[in-house]
Amino acid sequence: MSVAEAIESKVRGALPVAHLELENESHRHNVPANSETHFKLVLVSDAFHGQMPVRRHQAVHQALADALQGPVPALALHLFTPAAWRQLGGHVADPPDCRHADGQ
Repeated sequence: MSVAEAIESKVRGALPVAHLELENESHRHNVPANSETHFKLVLVSDAFHGQMPVRRHQAVHQALADALQGPVPALALHLFTPAAWRQLGGHVADPPDCRHADGQ
């Protein structure tokens, strides 16, 4: 099972998921080809109703504790309630590439 598959499985097992996007952003960083080290997770869940952002992050980090201690040093979290996701139009902007993605 790939790291991405493990992350998605653990999140789906821990939280009710209305929408989930998991993007491997490792290619944007100065890491070996085909790495699974840097991810962006967009998660929409009813479980986030009434929760401050820090509580949402804690819930996801708890579900992914094993992965975050090992192969995944970077995980960008974008966590929304269904209503907030609709207000955004169902889109989160891509981050810029790492300054050193070209090896310089």
